[in-house]
Amino acid sequence: MAKGKAARITVILECTTCVRTSVNNKSRGISRYITEKNRHNTPSALELRKFCSYCSKHTIHTEIKK
Repeated sequence: MAKGKAARITVILECTTCVRTSVNNKSRGISRYITEKNRHNTPSALELRKFCSYCSKHTIHTEIKK
């Protein structure tokens, strides 16, 4: 039997607040997390509330392309 694509893939989550404010040079960097998601259960882009060390608060982190 042929094996299909793997169900679990590695994704990178990036802070949406830091990305918006980096244009104004207020931010020192961009917060990123690496995690895994199941491609079959969550086919859309992943969004999680994580702690951003640059903003010093919990913000929404969205999945980005590699």
